[in-house]
Amino acid sequence: MPPFRFAAGGKEPVMPASATSAASIRQPVVAGRFYPADPAALARETAAYLAEAGAPSDKPTLLAMAPHAGAVYSGPVAGKTLGAANLADTLLLLGPNHTGRGGRLAVWSDGAWRIPGRDVPVEAALAEALLAAAPGLSPDRAAHLGEHSLEVLLPFVTAVRPGCRIVPVAVAESRPGVLAETAQAMAEVLAAWSGPVSIIVSSDMSHYLPEAAAKKRDSLALARVLALDPQGLLDVVRREDISMCGVLPMTLGLLIAQALGATSARLAAYATSGEVSGDYDQVVGYAGVLVE
Repeated sequence: MPPFRFAAGGKEPVMPASATSAASIRQPVVAGRFYPADPAALARETAAYLAEAGAPSDKPTLLAMAPHAGAVYSGPVAGKTLGAANLADTLLLLGPNHTGRGGRLAVWSDGAWRIPGRDVPVEAALAEALLAAAPGLSPDRAAHLGEHSLEVLLPFVTAVRPGCRIVPVAVAESRPGVLAETAQAMAEVLAAWSGPVSIIVSSDMSHYLPEAAAKKRDSLALARVLALDPQGLLDVVRREDISMCGVLPMTLGLLIAQALGATSARLAAYATSGEVSGDYDQVVGYAGVLVE
């Protein structure tokens, strides 16, 4: 059984006491469990996963979706996806909220996020502009303190963009109208920003199904993603009971990408946990998507 099941099932990781030692620094909560806590080991492991990617696209990546499980399970898909992305140095990170804490659209608006070996600065000016433009967004650290979904992608994005700056957003808003209004406001800010911004969405796919069933359900959701159809994605996930934990951030991300003129999407990688664990009776699906 994959060691990350406790998080995907809604039981939050335990936050170390050090996470409150400096209010503006978001401390890692799954280092040493989902990925190595030693900076050198983490760099080696991340580089190995990224090496499996094809050449980066010539076109700028508007949005990349990558999975967030333990690296031994989802690292190959994350590496193939983010290694093939042509990311900007400013990144809007959209992830699910597994813990249930905090607001529906929670922005970590300043300071930095720490992973082993480096602090990743938050682009506070962009966060402030987004908060001012989109009433649905709120400055909220509670949603992020025990949440792993964005943290586990930072080793990958900082390896391919060492000087990147981030705006992390935890998305638990399920009302389509609010997501659409928020996306439009966010897209207007990004379009007017002084430099390019890429969106990274963190999501796993189906959870704890036989592999054939997981692949079938995942294909239905991914068909709507690849068609750049955010409302269709939300509808099919609800109708078919697909346990895609990042469907809400992906819906928001696709809405923003649409407003910014996205024209195409491609599947960069797909795998299941069974390929690592050998347990094909209860798998988790992992997909990587690139939107241009």
